[in-house]
Amino acid sequence: MLNKLFGFNPKETTVRTEVLAGITTFLTMSYILAVNPAMFSLLDGMPAGAVFTSTALAAIVGTLVMAFWGKLPFGLAPGMGLNAFFVYTVCMGMGYSWQFALTAVLIEGVLFILMTVTNIREAIVNAIPQNLRYAIGAGIGLFIAFIGLQNAGVIINDNATLVVLGDITSGSALLALIGLLITGFLYAKNVRGAMLIGILVTTVIGIPMGVTEFKGILSQPHSIAPIFCQFEWEQIFTLDMLVVVFTFLFIDMFDTVGTLVGVCTKANMIDKDGRVHRIKEAFMADAIATTVGAMLGTSTTTTYVESASGVAQGGRSGLTAFVIACCFAVTLFFSPLFLSIPSAATAPVLIIVGLLMLEPIRHIPFDDYTESIPAFVCLIMMPMSYSISNGILLGMITYVLLNLISGKLKKLNATMVILAILFILKYIFI
Repeated sequence: MLNKLFGFNPKETTVRTEVLAGITTFLTMSYILAVNPAMFSLLDGMPAGAVFTSTALAAIVGTLVMAFWGKLPFGLAPGMGLNAFFVYTVCMGMGYSWQFALTAVLIEGVLFILMTVTNIREAIVNAIPQNLRYAIGAGIGLFIAFIGLQNAGVIINDNATLVVLGDITSGSALLALIGLLITGFLYAKNVRGAMLIGILVTTVIGIPMGVTEFKGILSQPHSIAPIFCQFEWEQIFTLDMLVVVFTFLFIDMFDTVGTLVGVCTKANMIDKDGRVHRIKEAFMADAIATTVGAMLGTSTTTTYVESASGVAQGGRSGLTAFVIACCFAVTLFFSPLFLSIPSAATAPVLIIVGLLMLEPIRHIPFDDYTESIPAFVCLIMMPMSYSISNGILLGMITYVLLNLISGKLKKLNATMVILAILFILKYIFI
């Protein structure tokens, strides 16, 4: 039954492993339940309580589709970066209403469904060279490790050098380093559920340190009536709507591509021909989640890179995703309890997963510079530009141009060249 429902293979994993993997992924991505309400409540007419509920519901719907249809161990929720573009650029910067932005997200979701049905998204993934795929996984590893260090205050902003070491002798930064030692020790000793145990132990240690703030246990789910299906159709044929939809589309597509390719490569979830297993179903889950999320009143819903933490824990099937969805469902009633887990407690997991995801780079031929230079550009630009999609785009542009001027035309195909041209035009005009 589990095999039919979730693609569960008892030769690869166990139910216990899948459950632990699901809980671990949920805990590492649950920060969105605190971030989204705080961000969207800056807009008039979007109550924090309603946004919290819509965020959880969008995550539940998207992750359930991933569990039953995609049969892959990935969690979905409204994406970071995409929510900031929604609030700070479209609404506050361009001056449009949040209803206008939700309409753009809905259109994006519908377009993604059409692109998935017609295999356009799958063709784009298959056009990415193998060594760039290895670099994508490693780049995502560095990126999520950087996110973990940032969230805990180990790395902080500096106007002179952009980033600098924070105060690691107290507070969240110290707790994160303690958690890193604890989780690292458990992982080194091959303790099952090491990441989840590390999160829970670090959370408890944070209580006497004043970092973990107990916020209660139960709360009644808030109504999403104020933001449900609030669309604005008057301006759907304007140039601004076209730009906003295209930007949402572009960022979401390549963030999702990067996450799926990187995490699947690390987990050896690649078909014999080198293609990502069940990629079309995963894309459809992402597209449906974005469309439904817009109806529920939240920004673009996408596959989370933090799913790598569950994969590192041993999650291999849709059962992991089902557990993630169940955890999000529980938060509707126990949101204060789950929001008590500080970011310093989840940071060690993201750092360790970042290490684990570096492994594929050993397959890159570093003595072939037409392969290694584009791979390095892809890898390094993800954390440096704070964007998975920028890493992929710049890596692909470098790959095509470097092989073109080096005379290695046989390594290129029409799809690669067309994508590189589109990527260059994107940077010039958007």
